[in-house]
Parts: sequence; structure tokens; C-alpha cells
Amino acid sequence: MVAPFIHPSGGWRSPRRATSLEEVDRELTRLAEKYVWWETPERALDRRSVFLCQLLQLGTWDDVDLVRARLGDAALRTALQTAPPGILDAKSWNYWHLYYHLEPVPPMPARPLP
Repeated sequence: MVAPFIHPSGGWRSPRRATSLEEVDRELTRLAEKYVWWETPERALDRRSVFLCQLLQLGTWDDVDLVRARLGDAALRTALQTAPPGILDAKSWNYWHLYYHLEPVPPMPARPLP
């Protein structure tokens, strides 16, 4: 069971659980189409770190909340720890590391220059 938490609006919420595997797939596919629009949803979901980092960068709180309920916080922590360079900006990088108590906040991933 996912514990309730304080939503940014100030109220307590308990993330709604999907009732079937088909519903989970449909919801994750919808989010993959929304946040990784240049890929097919299947490819986006196969590249989980990219999908989750895009969500952490661009996602609404409700969409992040939905993914937390479906995939768990461990998946989002892992995505942060394996984030590809260039997806998260400094503000999101710091926010999510502090949110998940991944301190000290490491330097952002960088692309190697040729």
C-alpha cells in the first residue's frame, strides 16, 4: 500500500491504485506519449530512465503522483541516479534529489565534449 502524503496543494492524498494491468499500461502509455512525444510509447517505456526523467522535468504533480503509485519511488530514485545528461535542468535536479533525500546532491550529468 502506498502511504498518503501531503500534496503540494496542502491536502492529504492517497494515490489511486490501478485496478488492472491493462489500466496501468494504458495510463503509462498516455504519459509516455505526453512526455516523450518524439518516440513511440513502447520505446519510451523501454527507455525507463529517459521517460522518468522527462516526467520529473516536465510533469505535473498529478502525473508524477500517478507514476509513483504505479512504479514506486524506487523507480524514480533509480532514474535520478542513472539520469542521462541534458534532460533535467538544475532546478529539477536539485529539487528531486532533495525530495528523495539523495544527499549530498551530486553534480548534474554532463555530455563529454569531443
